Amino acid sequence: MTTPDSAETAAGQSDGVAAVDRALAIALALAQAASPLTLSDLSRATGMYKSTLLRLLASLERANLVTKRADRRYTLGSLAFLFGRAFETTHGLREAITPILAWLVEHGTESPSFHVRHGTDSRLCLFRLDSGHSTLDRVRAGDILPIGRGAAGKVLTAYADGQAQGSGVPLVFTSFGERDPLCGAIASPVFGPGGMLLGALSLSGPLERFSVLAVERMSALLLQAAQRATQALGGAWPEAGPEHGTEDAA
Repeated sequence: MTTPDSAETAAGQSDGVAAVDRALAIALALAQAASPLTLSDLSRATGMYKSTLLRLLASLERANLVTKRADRRYTLGSLAFLFGRAFETTHGLREAITPILAWLVEHGTESPSFHVRHGTDSRLCLFRLDSGHSTLDRVRAGDILPIGRGAAGKVLTAYADGQAQGSGVPLVFTSFGERDPLCGAIASPVFGPGGMLLGALSLSGPLERFSVLAVERMSALLLQAAQRATQALGGAWPEAGPEHGTEDAA
């Protein structure tokens, strides 16, 4: 039987969860923005009323997650930097991954990047290094991209439950014009201890440079890079299995 007190408590908990969700939506909008945002910008980005935003922004400012500048625009505060530094320190990803991205560029590949899952329907480009080519795709570190399109998204979906021995899941996935009709990409998983998926290492660039021979050459380099990253992060690389996926859409 539900009592008035229990109903009030449940309502309070529901309101609290909703407030947290809205606060995180504000922080995400600021994280995705290329520049500081006005209150009107935030209202458009989040779909919230300005009165609601002002109340939540005041709490976020007190926690130093959001900063209000002198020009009345909002940006992420120092707490966001601490979160990012703590994430990198805990996982040790930057130290292990960035030298491998540089190694790929030195070997003439397309632009390498490292993606991790971000919620249910998206992925986050955590690290990115431009290739030496004169024309590039537009992916940047910090970009949030759809999980359902692109080679890195396929990897993160296929290995969502980690590395399954003998599963027959390929180690290289390709994407030709799926997320962006002018771009191509190939991607491979990076594993941690216990076969846990840590992320997807990918190479992306203009589709015109993804010939059959170029994809074969870059796939070989990508597999070497993914294996090195896996070993550097305490994982074990699969001993055998198919290299390429058979479901890739052109």
